[in-house]
Amino acid sequence: MSARPPVILLGLDTAVGLVAMRELGRRGVPVIGVGYHQRAVGRGSRYLSHFLVRPEGPLSRWLPELVRRFGAGAVLPLRDRDILDVAALGDEIGGARNLGAPAGPAAVVMDKARTLDAARACGIAVPQSWQPQSADDPLPELGWPVVLKWADPLPVMAALAAAGLPDLKTEYCRDAPSLRSALARYRPIGRYPLVQEFCPGRGLGQTLYMDDGRATLRFQHERVHEWPPAGGVSSLCRAVPLSRHQEQMAQSEALLAAIGWQGYAMVEYRHDPASGRFVLMEVNGHLWGSLALSSACGAEFAWEAYRRRVLDDRSEAPFPRSDLSARDLVKETRRLGRVFRAGSSDDPCFTPTPWRDLGRYLLGFVDPRTRPFVFAWSDPLPALRSLFATLARPSRPRKGSAPLPTGQAAKPAA
Repeated sequence: MSARPPVILLGLDTAVGLVAMRELGRRGVPVIGVGYHQRAVGRGSRYLSHFLVRPEGPLSRWLPELVRRFGAGAVLPLRDRDILDVAALGDEIGGARNLGAPAGPAAVVMDKARTLDAARACGIAVPQSWQPQSADDPLPELGWPVVLKWADPLPVMAALAAAGLPDLKTEYCRDAPSLRSALARYRPIGRYPLVQEFCPGRGLGQTLYMDDGRATLRFQHERVHEWPPAGGVSSLCRAVPLSRHQEQMAQSEALLAAIGWQGYAMVEYRHDPASGRFVLMEVNGHLWGSLALSSACGAEFAWEAYRRRVLDDRSEAPFPRSDLSARDLVKETRRLGRVFRAGSSDDPCFTPTPWRDLGRYLLGFVDPRTRPFVFAWSDPLPALRSLFATLARPSRPRKGSAPLPTGQAAKPAA
């Protein structure tokens, strides 16, 4: 039996949860996985000690009992709502350390307006923004296209669902009529998304583990492909050496320190190589979708949280490698099909390059520097479960997406 205290991992349904479990399980940490259904991708992993379908009711009602039942030493929440709910229970839950963020800093980074204010105070460039109060407010001079996103998405989700409106994380509007149409969609709830200038460039994610105001682990990557193709989650990403963008990394660390952040976070920018400009998009206070890349490179953020918070291990973290890429094969396959079907596009945020993408897709099968998001030779069953689940269900829009007016698309995310 392991001498290391177990972790209760909330969110075994995703590849992110699987990667976090592997980081811990390889080091002998028992992982109690909690998922929303029996088909959770991480359920077949060799590193899973026990699996539970998420109980009904608020987390505060059942999590403390799980901690006592399994003698857990830590709780690792993955979703924003769980991060806030676990934080509300305190830094310790029945003796188990909270590996997520504290409540105060978490509330700041989940409110984009407050995050942008903190970034400005640290001298970080942010997009010009406008918060409409009605669909008929005079339009600002932000240029075109503009980007719509909810400043604080969690509180508005229930109102959107009640009104039968799509929960769009982000969308683009290329002109005044499309912006007016998008804003009019939200008249039934009387709440409107933040409108920002469009910032050209490629997504750059700088990920840090913060402990008492300083970073103990750093990593950075850039997005190469997204799903959907015109913007979405990473389907192909590559590591960036820490010798690059050092000044921006220092600013990212200063921003997290100013917020009072404890633990892991991704500071997400749009970087325009032509101008050298970095513009802050958001701070992700949860483990990110491209976690498989940082983990493959030796920057293991779930393990960093556990060893520092539970084992009180203050030794220096290994320096990560920077010569790898990672891809989600299912999303990359869907993306390639969409790119070939779409042909040319008038979307200002995306230009299809189908033949180049096909070459990169095929090369990924033989390039040892391209690692999969889910598959691992030492732990193959989760990838097989994921494949069978994908083949068994019909294609459907990604949660949080919906058909958009011409010239609009979901935003790329790190």
